[in-house]
Amino acid sequence: QVQLVESGGGLVQAGGSLRLSCAASGIIFSINAMAWYRQAPGKERELVAIISRGGTTTYADSVKGRFTGSRDNAKNTVYLQMNSLKPEDTAVYYCRSNGLGREYWGQGTQVTVSS
Repeated sequence: QVQLVESGGGLVQAGGSLRLSCAASGIIFSINAMAWYRQAPGKERELVAIISRGGTTTYADSVKGRFTGSRDNAKNTVYLQMNSLKPEDTAVYYCRSNGLGREYWGQGTQVTVSS
C-alpha cells in the first residue's frame, strides 16, 4: 500500500519559516520524481516545487528564493523548507510522487501565515 504522509504544517507569522516533510512508503522512492503542490481556498491546486530523482529542483516563480526543496532517499522523505513566509502562502500543501507511470498524492498539511 502506497502512502505519502505530509507533516510540519502549522500557523506562523509573516516572515517566519516552516519545514514540511513528506514520508513515502510502498514505492521505490529513489526512482520517483517528487513534487510539492498547494491549494488555497477557492483556488486551483498549483505546483510549488519539483525535486527530481537526482535532487534537481524547480520552483514556481512565486516561491523562488524563499522555498527550498530537498530529498533524502535513505529516509524515503522529501522536504520543503519555507522561509520568509507571506500570507499568500497560506494553503494546504500536498506532496506527489511520480514514477513508473504512476502518481500518488498525500493527504496534505495546512500552512497558515498570519499578517
